Amino acid sequence: MIDPDGYRPNVGIILMRDDGRVFWARRVSRDGWQFPQGGMRTDETPLEAMYRELEEETGLRAEHVEVLGATPGWLRYKLPNRYVRRNERPTCLGQKQVWFLLRFTGEEAHFRLDANEKPEFDIWRWVDFWYPGEHVVAFKRDVYLRALRHLLPMAEALCQMPLRPLSAVDSATKEPLFSR
Repeated sequence: MIDPDGYRPNVGIILMRDDGRVFWARRVSRDGWQFPQGGMRTDETPLEAMYRELEEETGLRAEHVEVLGATPGWLRYKLPNRYVRRNERPTCLGQKQVWFLLRFTGEEAHFRLDANEKPEFDIWRWVDFWYPGEHVVAFKRDVYLRALRHLLPMAEALCQMPLRPLSAVDSATKEPLFSR
């Protein structure tokens, strides 16, 4: 499903612990790390798509999270030309996303990156709230930062402390890596 402007409707998921750290995962067979995200089906609301993508990509179910908030509208990013498949119709030029902030209420044993036939991720870890905005692939960076800024008040209310941008150095290595 691609809109008339060439953007695919999509949801993004920021999964956060009470201490303000967020779930960050490496894409299978790639160097890139990102938040869970995925396309919406024609018959889905953003909330329904979010729960489906959450389970497909992390193995978590609705009972393992609490929805804290969402961006009020679409945040868009364009794909670099090398990723645009011009011979496909309609042509997808990028993604438009509604971002959700979720509180993780489950146990780490609930994560199952292999819950899907074709896993999206192979390793995950908890990182500083702002770390993904500095380390996601460049063409998604603006959307990540806008989503994080919009959801920041809800995140700070959960962890009851300011989540100021920190130096990225070593902020991701204080927690162990987890694999599927």
